[in-house]
Amino acid sequence: MRTILVTGGAGFIGANFVHHLLRRYDDVHVVVLDKLTYAGNLENLADFADDPRLLFVEGDIAHTLTVDALVARERPWAIVNFAAESHVDRSLLDPGAFIQTNVYGTFTLLEAARRHGVDRFHQIGTDEVYGQLLEGSWSEEAPLDPRNPYSAAKAAADLLVLAYHRSHGLNVVITRSGNNFGPYQYPEKLVPLIITNALEDEPLPIYDDGLQVRDRLYVVDHCEALDLVLHHGDPGHVYNIGAGNECTNLEVVERILALLDKPRSLIRHVADRPGHDKRYSLDWTKVAALGWRPRTAFPDALARTVRWYVEHDGWWRRIKSGEFQEYYRRQYGDRLASSLPHN
Repeated sequence: MRTILVTGGAGFIGANFVHHLLRRYDDVHVVVLDKLTYAGNLENLADFADDPRLLFVEGDIAHTLTVDALVARERPWAIVNFAAESHVDRSLLDPGAFIQTNVYGTFTLLEAARRHGVDRFHQIGTDEVYGQLLEGSWSEEAPLDPRNPYSAAKAAADLLVLAYHRSHGLNVVITRSGNNFGPYQYPEKLVPLIITNALEDEPLPIYDDGLQVRDRLYVVDHCEALDLVLHHGDPGHVYNIGAGNECTNLEVVERILALLDKPRSLIRHVADRPGHDKRYSLDWTKVAALGWRPRTAFPDALARTVRWYVEHDGWWRRIKSGEFQEYYRRQYGDRLASSLPHN
């Protein structure tokens, strides 16, 4: 049985990837390391709470002793690093936290992987490292041009990962995706924020004119691409993962309102944030050459996502009320592995 260490595995994309691994492979042992900050919670993994193939460990990827002890003990075949501070608005207010987790935390994982002979290191990146692009699409060879502290920290982490491949021969791959949406997404991001606010007939805040263009990627399709790159991507290579679903933020909001039969009058245009990129677009022919294409059409994926939030209102209402961490610890606290050293 192969062990895969998934950092940030109680967060949005990480938890969906853990679900994917445990549903697809019978012979996998998944170890999740997550700090359980505001965006990570144990209920995201509740479907597998009694599965012996899943081990959850509460810990910070920037804590050297924690990471080293865990990697030494579990001897993972691969590390898949989802753990990151990821919200641009928060990075403008507290950039130090983004440097600590996204850069130093990645360094800590790389060092543990090098010391303990991990066979594969998969860094989860973002298309935001390329900056904005008003026409055309970025290839993996495009220069990095981050425009906010979040994307700058992610760009630094990517360069560090590639440096460990060139300097130490570490077997690494990097994936960079467009904007994900789907189940378990923390409701500060556009899609879950709009869905949950609309369900409560609350105002729907839209930056500026709402005409920022993003390629929306259904998280379930994204996880299939990640699995493929993890197992078959060439060492030292970067893979863009897109979906061909470019649309404006305003179009997404209007689609959600139509699905929920809510009025457009709920929309509130608010002042734009500093350095807000107007458009992202990825050329993902490289991952397509490995045999991947998104399975789910955008309208179907958005409808499934809306339905998930409607059917799981307890999940997001606990988050919005601020009660979720206490609730999750009461429900799942005895499953936390806390025997590792911390520094």
